[in-house]
Amino acid sequence: MGASGRLLRAVIMGAPGSGKGTVSSRITKHFELKHLSSGDLLRQNMLQGTEIGVLAKTFIDQGKLIPDDVMTRLALHELKNLTQCSWLLDGFPRTLPQAEALDKTYQIDTVINLNVPFEVIKQRLTARWIHPASGRVYNIEFNPPKTVGIDDLTGEPLIQREDDKPETVIKRLKAYEAQTEPVLQYYQKKGVLETFSGTETNKIWPHVYSFLLTKVPETTQKASVTP
Repeated sequence: MGASGRLLRAVIMGAPGSGKGTVSSRITKHFELKHLSSGDLLRQNMLQGTEIGVLAKTFIDQGKLIPDDVMTRLALHELKNLTQCSWLLDGFPRTLPQAEALDKTYQIDTVINLNVPFEVIKQRLTARWIHPASGRVYNIEFNPPKTVGIDDLTGEPLIQREDDKPETVIKRLKAYEAQTEPVLQYYQKKGVLETFSGTETNKIWPHVYSFLLTKVPETTQKASVTP
């Protein structure tokens, strides 16, 4: 049971590149809760060819966003299996209709929002450069080429993938913001939004950790042995 004597129903939100993946995996390592990623869930359903997976794939193949009702059905169906666990939703709800639909079935206790400045995320996401012939990857921050824009071994020019180009990254961030701003406001009004701001995941994490200590039990060795 949660520290408050009942199960925790939590959501984590953060833009692409905000460190949400890293924080989520640390949360599940340290605390007794199930991490439910809508992306993983989608891939799993598409691989297994479930009815909803096949439906979702038709939208993805057309390059369309998956409609709210399909995403909601997918998530709620999975949550039915987790009634005995505390959980952390990741990637859902992404829109206001999804948040409202979730609310009809579950009361969300806490929404962890990672607030990392646009500029920092942009630098993070555009830091990757590739040497197309060899597939060598450079990262401006972690392993830069000796000469800017040039492959160390061949002297050939480096390129950026479409996904890593500044204009693509800015588009993605703006789309995320437009979609999730109403969701954040919705949870703010309910008084469950907890925002953690910063520029480095390692500096944000201790605050998230301390906050969750008040909400849900830590993982013990014993707990990890029992199924």
